[in-house]
Amino acid sequence: MALDIRTILDAVESHALASGHFTAVNGHEPKSPPNSGITAAVWVEQIGPARRASGLDSTSIRLALYVRLYSSLVQEPADAIDPDLMTALDALMAAYSGDFTLGGLVREVDLLGAYGDPLSARAGYLAEGNAEYRVMTIVLPLIVNDLWDQEA
Repeated sequence: MALDIRTILDAVESHALASGHFTAVNGHEPKSPPNSGITAAVWVEQIGPARRASGLDSTSIRLALYVRLYSSLVQEPADAIDPDLMTALDALMAAYSGDFTLGGLVREVDLLGAYGDPLSARAGYLAEGNAEYRVMTIVLPLIVNDLWDQEA
């Protein structure tokens, strides 16, 4: 079996687009974050065996994606930047919790961290292209069953 990464990334991007909170959703880390509104970007962060999830003849994997939300720090009103980001973040976290298998593409979103770090988000700032951005970076851990054969 092969990892269908394009379909998985498309599903994660679709959740973001369906939320209605983003001016754009990219399938990569953007070279220039947004000037207005909130942009989301999705990319692969880490992949490896999902300990305690694999059998004797195949390896299940833990695929961690980053979903980063970007908002320019020069938007007005400045007091709305964090609440708007949190509203968008809340919609995505609810989508990942509600579509636990991404429509059957993965075994599960590892919400509680049974196979590593759980679903989580961290706030921060990013300087890029002579501008500063407020960001929320989601770690989206996905478990994919029986991806790699174990053979002697």
